[in-house]
Amino acid sequence: MATVAEVMNRDVLAVDPTATIGEAAEKMMDAGVGAVVVMEDMVRLVGIVTERDILRAVAQRARAAEARVRQWMTESVITIEPETTVGDAAKMMFERNFRHLPVTKDGRLLGIVSLRLLSQWEFEHGNV
Repeated sequence: MATVAEVMNRDVLAVDPTATIGEAAEKMMDAGVGAVVVMEDMVRLVGIVTERDILRAVAQRARAAEARVRQWMTESVITIEPETTVGDAAKMMFERNFRHLPVTKDGRLLGIVSLRLLSQWEFEHGNV
């Protein structure tokens, strides 16, 4: 079975925790993605901001130009390894209600996988 390494997006969008929610949202919109990882000094993964986090911030009347990513990001980031099978990754995402999972190896960010990428792979390989 295919692994996450075969499916993941290696071009991961990242922001610093001091970036604004507006900056994160703009990056996501420009790239057409639903999540951006939060990297301290662009080296250490410290969080993830998703469309849901942005929606939560807006619903609570946060000012996009002032609210910092560190205030709204998900801090306890669950990651997967590149050797994880596509099926196991999909199962984990469905069970935990995740749409995006950073892919790491030995603490180093390698990529990100989304439900969309997994679904696209399954469709292209006749598994749907």
